[in-house]
Amino acid sequence: MVNTPAPFARPLYVMLKPVGSQCNLACRYCYYLEKHVLCQQPSDCVMSDTLLEEFVHQYIEAQTAPDILFTWHGGEPLLRPLSFYRRALELQRRYARGRHIDNCLQTNATLLTDEWCEFLSENKFLVGVSIDGPLPMHDAYRHNRQGRPSWHDVMRGIRLLQKHGVEWNAMAAISHANVGHPRDFYLFFKSIDCQFLQFTPVVERLVNRPDGLTLAPGLTEGGRLTSWSVTPDEWGLFLCGVYDEWVIRDVGTVFIQTFDATLANWAGVIPGVCSLSTMCGHAAVIEADGDVYACDHFVYPEYRLGNIRQQSLTAMLYGQRQQAFGRLKQTALPRQCRECRYLFACHGECPKNRFLRDEYGEPGLNYLCAGYRQFFDHVAADMDFMKAQLDAGQPPSNICRQKDKHIV
Repeated sequence: MVNTPAPFARPLYVMLKPVGSQCNLACRYCYYLEKHVLCQQPSDCVMSDTLLEEFVHQYIEAQTAPDILFTWHGGEPLLRPLSFYRRALELQRRYARGRHIDNCLQTNATLLTDEWCEFLSENKFLVGVSIDGPLPMHDAYRHNRQGRPSWHDVMRGIRLLQKHGVEWNAMAAISHANVGHPRDFYLFFKSIDCQFLQFTPVVERLVNRPDGLTLAPGLTEGGRLTSWSVTPDEWGLFLCGVYDEWVIRDVGTVFIQTFDATLANWAGVIPGVCSLSTMCGHAAVIEADGDVYACDHFVYPEYRLGNIRQQSLTAMLYGQRQQAFGRLKQTALPRQCRECRYLFACHGECPKNRFLRDEYGEPGLNYLCAGYRQFFDHVAADMDFMKAQLDAGQPPSNICRQKDKHIV
């Protein structure tokens, strides 16, 4: 019997990609489309029923908590038929052994139908929808493979989710197309009754690699920024602009992941997003062929942990390599970060964006550092107030009344 390391005392997440990088859209800024070059055989690009069962079994057995979350991702996971997901739920019930299982699915929403939404509603899936704002912002980069824009199809999908009472949230990529319009961006999501909003800055660098990949992994220097990437100043202004709209009346009714995580760090609570956490490494990726990688943003051969056909998820995800990867978030911080008064609030942010040298010449500074500092300066007094409210057993939404007093 092979001895495996003792598991972490925290939940473990593996993002499952049942069709790998395959997608019916061809978004210009997508960091995952090119991962198809890592697929050795065409048959490996779609997860088999046998491999699905192996994953479900191993994933449940690897957990140390009674609540388990399955995350279905892509590419576009709806390229697999409903029968695939019905089979997945059967397997979850078979191997659950009394544990509670939830499912979330990230989709571009263009393939949703009434039948899909009935299934998602009946089985209480949480659905994340990729949408970048109103039509001009979204359609700037999010086209299908025929070059046609996708906004109207996405909105049709959102309306279907709402019609069937499916719980959903929005995931927006912040790119050159929408970063300069924070107010219009935020008001759009309010107008479509979006209560849960996540956004992620697009930061990608072009490089030449012998494996055929063209984008650079984090923690490596060099490369040329893509034209759709945001600048640090743009990112800071965007965060401040959205925050100024949100804080006036929407705290406690509209939940924005970046702001909630910032308040969590201010209050000394573990945030709900890995990019602003102290460590990472507990959220991996499994490709359609069974290959396991350290993180969704580190699907590169040098970060491949193995394959579940040969190694168990427990051995790979609780093993020394993955633990070392998770610790890098702390151990690779440059001096400028270690001296920063806001280190507690960002912890160097995501390692994928750490490719600059700091003011002392040390590697590992986050490209977006100046933008985050601008944002933290902007919200510090409000965060102090909301933390004090939490400490007093009061809702942080009291900040809205505080703001009202100062509005003429």
